[in-house]
Amino acid sequence: MRSFTITDVWDIPIRINTSLLIFLPILAWLIGSGQQIELYAGFIEGFTGTGFDLARLQAGSIPWVIGITAAVGLFVSVTLHELGHSWVALRYGIEIESITLWILGGIASLKTLPKEWNREFWIAIAGPLTSILVGAVCYVGVLAAPESLPVVRFVLGYLALTNLVLAGFNLLPAFPMDGGRIFRAILARNRPYGSATRIAARVGVGFAFLFAIVGVLNFNVILLLLAFFIYGAATTESRTVLIDELLEGITVGDIMTRDPATVSADTTITEFGDQLLRDRQPVHLVVDEAGDPLGVVTLDDLKSVRGKDRATTRLGDVVRTVTRVEPTADAFDVLALLNQSDSSNALVEERGELVGVLSNSDYAHAMTVRRGVQGGRD
Repeated sequence: MRSFTITDVWDIPIRINTSLLIFLPILAWLIGSGQQIELYAGFIEGFTGTGFDLARLQAGSIPWVIGITAAVGLFVSVTLHELGHSWVALRYGIEIESITLWILGGIASLKTLPKEWNREFWIAIAGPLTSILVGAVCYVGVLAAPESLPVVRFVLGYLALTNLVLAGFNLLPAFPMDGGRIFRAILARNRPYGSATRIAARVGVGFAFLFAIVGVLNFNVILLLLAFFIYGAATTESRTVLIDELLEGITVGDIMTRDPATVSADTTITEFGDQLLRDRQPVHLVVDEAGDPLGVVTLDDLKSVRGKDRATTRLGDVVRTVTRVEPTADAFDVLALLNQSDSSNALVEERGELVGVLSNSDYAHAMTVRRGVQGGRD
């Protein structure tokens, strides 16, 4: 789903995902329905000692006002939670790409992840601490608000409770949630970062299965979505850290293919298939009539072309514009760049001159060699 930038804080774009735009009205209705108002009023009274006249809260359009205000306030609280992470990260000199609000909360995307255990610890714990602070401010607001403003007192009480719940839930050691990152940071004090990540990811996957079971038994869609998110994010993070370790200290020039096989842009796909059989090279550099490189083509790039069109479609019509990198660039950073641009190949140039091409097969070969040399991992 798409995300839309609505503002920026500290030059950090704040984005709203389409899923949140769909979910907000539903959340407002859930909070503002009569039974929910009575339920939350009981919780707030038990938490703050402040009572409510339920008849006033449930009269006319007031439930809708409560629902909309509380729902928007909840996601403002989530934004503040993510800004807490971001503030500490900025203090360590780590740039923040964006903060995205979606159906399950918020995500602060850091351009680089800190591998120093103490930095990750403080960045991770800053979010829950911010939520606790916001909850405390809302708690004081409930006590300070006059009885003549029951809606204000109710919404502040609701936000006080939900911020504390948000902080507590995020402190569960379910990687990649805040508690999972704190858990990894503590593990990384006396063991390799990759090993700490794998342990934390396994615990996260365990929580994902637990949430899925509870979600199925209680027909809770949110818990099921959370289970899928935690499982996917935990396994992806573990895989990313493993790749980072395998590529540590390697530059693009170390793994690129020098003197790649070339093919003319006027070559048809059928003719290119015959050439692939002859030279057995998975990646080819596509050049124009003057011999200048246009891009890189692989067998996967040709799958979208229908069979009857293969005899007439030229490679110049399907070749993709690829990323251009220098041989001194860090191999892992370039891999991340390629993933972001939804590309799998790059042209390697030095002082404007082509010196090689980089593809998934180059990465696969490099990681296979590294894994064999370094041996098994826990």
